[in-house]
Amino acid sequence: MEHVAGRLNEIARNIEIVGADPVTRHGFTQVPNFILTKKELTVGAKLAYAMLLKYAWADDACFPGQLKLADDMGAGERSVRTYLKELETAGLLEITQRGLGKTNLYRLFLTVEKPARRRA
Repeated sequence: MEHVAGRLNEIARNIEIVGADPVTRHGFTQVPNFILTKKELTVGAKLAYAMLLKYAWADDACFPGQLKLADDMGAGERSVRTYLKELETAGLLEITQRGLGKTNLYRLFLTVEKPARRRA
């Protein structure tokens, strides 16, 4: 099974974007609707998820520093840590520490677990 990112990169080379202005020239990030509508997540956690998606799609890996993430989000580092913990608790993010002085590795989960079917 081919990874979606590889296929998207192939398609992207065959598409020309005409009329891109300074705002759209830098791309955009799609966020799954289940994240946007998940009532258990704060707005900050949803934005953190979107930012991690942005980094991952742009670089094929996702390990921004919390300072960069906070700066890009317009939030404080403590808030970012709270949002990341919230995503981790919700099962949407896995954080792996890579070592002293190194940024963390983030694994985003893009799937929704289906509830178990009840038997009659």
